[in-house]
This record gives sequence, C-alpha cells and structure tokens, in this order.
Amino acid sequence: MLPSDLLMYRYNGEEVIPKRLEITNKQIDLAREIIALFQQSKGKRRADLEEQLAILEGEATDYRVKRGLAHLLESSFSTFETVSPLEPARLRERLFTLSAKYKPSVANTESLMSGLSAVLSDELKREVNIDEVKAGLYADLKENAIMTEFETPDPEALLHRFNLSQVQGILYRAQDLVITAHRNVPGEYKLLFRYLKLFGLMAYIEGDADHGFTITIDGPASLFGASTRYGTDLAKFLPALLHVTKWSMEANLIPNQRFDNTPASARFTLDSSCGLISHYKKGKMYDSMLEQSFAERWGNTKTEWKLEREVNLLPIPGSVMVPDFRLVHPDGRDFLLEIVGYWRPEYLRKKFAQVAKSGVSNLILAISERLNLGEAGVKLEKVLAKVVWFKEKIIPKDVLAVME
Repeated sequence: MLPSDLLMYRYNGEEVIPKRLEITNKQIDLAREIIALFQQSKGKRRADLEEQLAILEGEATDYRVKRGLAHLLESSFSTFETVSPLEPARLRERLFTLSAKYKPSVANTESLMSGLSAVLSDELKREVNIDEVKAGLYADLKENAIMTEFETPDPEALLHRFNLSQVQGILYRAQDLVITAHRNVPGEYKLLFRYLKLFGLMAYIEGDADHGFTITIDGPASLFGASTRYGTDLAKFLPALLHVTKWSMEANLIPNQRFDNTPASARFTLDSSCGLISHYKKGKMYDSMLEQSFAERWGNTKTEWKLEREVNLLPIPGSVMVPDFRLVHPDGRDFLLEIVGYWRPEYLRKKFAQVAKSGVSNLILAISERLNLGEAGVKLEKVLAKVVWFKEKIIPKDVLAVME
C-alpha cells in the first residue's frame, strides 16, 4: 500500500474521491520504465536505485504517481538485504575500540583500516583485507542494502495495484465501515470472514447466507488512540472484499485538514462495480483434501440432498461459526455439516464450545475416530449436534443415515 503523503484524492461535498490512473499506453510506458530501473538495480545498493528514480522524477508535477509506483515495486516486489563479508555492528565496535589508539587524522585512516584488518584476521583466523572492512563497515544502513531479488510485475497489473492502493489509503482515516454483502456465490462468505479474522478487525455481523450480510467494522479513527497498524489492517481487507460477487460499502471518515476546502465530515462509498482488481488469490475451494474428497463422493451419490459449500454463518456469543457444508432437501429440510479433523486439544475445546453456544439443532459433526476427546475435556453429551464418526474418509451414506 501507499503512505499517506502519496495518496491523491479530492472532495465533492462530503464525498471523498480518490484519484485513479487511466490504463493508457502512456501510463503503461511509465510503469514499464520504472520497472526497468528496478530490474537494472538487482545486485546494487538501494541508494543507487533511489538516485536513478530521482533522475526519472525530475521536475515533473506528477511526482506522486512515479513515487507511488516505485514504492509499490520496492515494498511488494523487491527484496533488499544486508550483504557484507563481515558483521557490520561487530566491525564498527572493533573499529571504535582500535581508533582510540590513533589520533584523529586523515593521514591515519589507512593505518587504522590496516590495523583493524590485522586484528580481525587474527580473530577470524583468515586474511581480512582493507576492502572487506570498507565494504562491511556500514553495510547494514538502509541506503546500503542490496537488492537481492526482484519479481517483475506486468506493467498494467502494477497500475491496477496503484489504483487499488489509492482507495485503500482512504480507509486509514475511517471511523467505521459498513459492508452489505448481498446474496452471493456459495463459498465467498467464508473467505470474507476468514480475512476479517486474519487482519484482527473488530466486526459486527448480521444476516444470513440466503439474504446476505451486513458487516459493521470499527475503523482506526474510532479507537481511543488512532492506530496506524489497525488502519493498515483495515486497508488490507479491501482486496479480499473484491472477490465477493455483489456488495456495497460506505465508510465515515475523519477529514484530512490539509485541504482548505475540507468539509466538517467526510464519507467514502464503493461497490462491486468499482472496477478495481484484487491481487489476492481467491483461495482454495476446499480447506483440505478431506473436504474435497467428501464433496466428490457426494457428487457420485444418488440422493435428493444437495450439497452446498460454506454458505451459513452461525452467530454465537463473541464469535461466529461457519460450517463446512450445507445439505438441502427439496422438501425444505436442511442440515449443516462441520468436519472436526484436527487433534490439538485447544482447537477441540474451542470448536465444541462454539457448537454448544450455537444452540443449532440441525448441525452434524463429522469427527475423526483418531481424536481423543476425553483428553481435550470434551463431553459430547453436552452437544446437541448429531455425530458421524469416520476413520480416513467421510462416507456419504453415514451422513445420510443420521439425516434420515
């Protein structure tokens, strides 16, 4: 993402409108030129790259665009490392200790380096020359870091990433964010909720998979002390939202007072027709081979029960639970299936505590026979769910038996 000083936006009344680049040949050529500078800088110092970027920037008024593209390349596609034949911190320590024996003098510089080389050669039991000393002395400074890897992006993809980052940056100043996720393709919701949890966002979720969900997220500006990290995490959530088919979003913002025409309050809206492109992977269709093999076996089973993937969110006190599958019969009956295959006691206690709190009567738990529930302190008699035990694989006819 981009730092605040590289964000570009304007106000239309209270509405905040971030700047987006048009994907034209001119912009693609600019992106390609900046990418080429990074490619040529592999194996060189960060300072050398920054010098070339400064030359490219020149006196142009669009410096935020060039700096923004360069920032994305540096932070997301480049790897910089300290490359030194000797440990810089230790090298400086030895140098400062040894320098006490020399009077400050330009004439003594080579003598000092020569003396340090001799001391290090004795300590390391190998020949250390003056060039190694000079190369390693300040190798750990940021400007001296060496670009060791560069993953070359497509120029057009970089421009899309820039546009997304401009929108993400708007959320740094959010007081709250309300997302309406409409009825969508099964499986999209769980990915959305998984990212909410991944980024540690404070969210309040209402609704169901048949009608959609309303997700209210506290913004960084709503906290007692504005948190830069939390604002960044909220911005990181946006690319995950783009994978949902149909949604809308509205955020209340703290206005940025650097503009003369800044309104007293500000808001930002976005929806699934925004044209932004996510760089996040959609994720696997299934969390495990166990789930995938069960779904494949169910597809080969002759039954009227339809298997749906991850479509129900169960609100429970203090958390949410998303079962792995939903089974629906043409007559309206339905069951939720949750696979419990992990063995860690902490996981089992949490999982069964969720089940007990849910109060759901149409839940089926498929539990591995290898699990030691007693060791984990789990008592199935306190759980209302139906249970299907399995060894290596879940058998569809066993699930059908408990439903029928």
